[in-house]
Formats: sequence, structure tokens, C-alpha cells
Amino acid sequence: MKEFNVVLVGVGGQGTLLAAEILGTAAVKDGLNVRVSEIHGMAQRGGAVTSEVRIGKSVLAPTVMDGEADVLLGFEPLETVRNLKYASRKTLVIMSDERIAPIELAAKHKAYPNMKEILQKIHVFTKRVAIVPTKKLTQKTGSTLTQNTILIGALAACAKLPVKKVSLVDALKELVPSKNLDLNIKAFEIGYANVKKKEAR
Repeated sequence: MKEFNVVLVGVGGQGTLLAAEILGTAAVKDGLNVRVSEIHGMAQRGGAVTSEVRIGKSVLAPTVMDGEADVLLGFEPLETVRNLKYASRKTLVIMSDERIAPIELAAKHKAYPNMKEILQKIHVFTKRVAIVPTKKLTQKTGSTLTQNTILIGALAACAKLPVKKVSLVDALKELVPSKNLDLNIKAFEIGYANVKKKEAR
């Protein structure tokens, strides 16, 4: 495998950076060459956050070029749309349906676009989209703080992901505090099953 690029986008406080660390750690466990980018944007709660994980033999630089993402993992729909420059026909967009309206929308008295409008914009770049109902799925885990591991589980269900599922779980065990581990493993499996079920249809 020459390279596999994952771009993770969201807002501060959603666990985007931990998700990137889990993916990078799992790739190392599988003996893969991996580069994880620096954070772009502001990591404080509510600020836009982008992280890039590149896996493969030919990967030297940590940044993903425009149109070169194999997966765009969107923790927030509007942030996903804002980062569609990374997408192309080959890109699989895995996106949470939980909307967190940015401050500038309220300041400009603009309405948050509906999901139909968001999907129309994504479909200009790629038809490969999996929407993960993270808010609904967290009801099964009992914690809204598990959305990031639900999305990592959804990513694990991606057929082309070169990282093994077991390695992602091992990375979870290494990086998540022990008091929250069982909850997050449960969330991972729920996210995995959600996307696998859709693929089976």
C-alpha cells in the first residue's frame, strides 16, 4: 500500500484530536509508516479543528493535498462541507449528523443549512457518504462524550482502511483513561456495527 489518507474535521471539544491519535497509534501497532499532522485552526471548545493521518510506504510529509483524502471523517456537518477541498470521487465521507452551529452563523443571522443541502454539496465531490447518527447512538452508550469513538468505530468498518480493527481497540485501551475504557469500547463497536449494517443493505 503506497498511501492512505484520512482527514478528520470537527470543532474543539469533540475529541477529534484523540481520534487522530488513536488511528495513528493503531497504524504503528500494525507496523505501518504513519504521519499525523499538526492541528490546523483552534483547538479550544467551539473552534474549527482539522487533523490529517497519512499511512503508507510512500508517505513522507504529514499533510494531505487537496482532493487526496481516501476518507473524510466529519465530526460536524458544516465543518465537513468546509473541508470538501480534500475530497474527490474516490473519497468516502463518514459524517456525524450532530450539528454545532458556529458563532458566525448567529452573528450574521444565517440559518444552519439542512441535511439535504449539506448532502448536495458533498455529492458535488463524491457520492460515497455514510451518515452516522452519533447523537442517537450515544443513547446506547449513555454518554455524549463517546461520539469520537463511535466515529472511529465507523471508520474501522471502512473496507479499505489498512489498519486492523483489533489494533484500533488496542490503541483505545492505551489512550483512553481506564475508568472510561469499557464505555468507549462499547461506543466503538456500536459505530462499527452501524456502518457495517448500512454496507450490507
